[in-house]
Amino acid sequence: MRIIAGAFKGRRFYPPADKWPTRPTTDFAKEGLFNILENRMEFAGAICLDLFGGTGNHSFELISRGVKQVTYVDKHRPAVTFVHQLARELDITDRIKIVFADVSRFLTHKSGAFDYIFAGPPYPLTWIPEIPDLIFNHGWLKEGGIFVLETNPNHRFDHHPRFKELRTYGKTHFSFFG
Repeated sequence: MRIIAGAFKGRRFYPPADKWPTRPTTDFAKEGLFNILENRMEFAGAICLDLFGGTGNHSFELISRGVKQVTYVDKHRPAVTFVHQLARELDITDRIKIVFADVSRFLTHKSGAFDYIFAGPPYPLTWIPEIPDLIFNHGWLKEGGIFVLETNPNHRFDHHPRFKELRTYGKTHFSFFG
């Protein structure tokens, strides 16, 4: 994996994730997503939430691009340990809050509103359709904020009242909500 732009542009990192239950967003899909975000949000000063954070790929890209703070949430201890280590190595521990927790439990306890939320759940997760309502019913997204949910083609959200658009990169689907 690599960081595409910003302070850490070109930096590659290699999580020991061969047997992890993670599915990092491909560089191709991530680059497409961040090209869209570049035109829709101001990274500098933004407060962001990375749900199902896995290897930290999305969190590190956000920090590299200048966000003020990222809250990373994942329940896989080796991934959380890796993100802690890389945050120390990059000297960004003051800009990333690492939460070792189950996302479903985390979302039921309100702890702030965010300018941008990204959720990249495991594709077989049975409660993916509930994620947008958990975000909006508990007030996680600031007014005017962006929520992006990464799924495979088996999930559609165009019926959701807060759904804005769908962008696809191969079999990776990004549903935008606001």
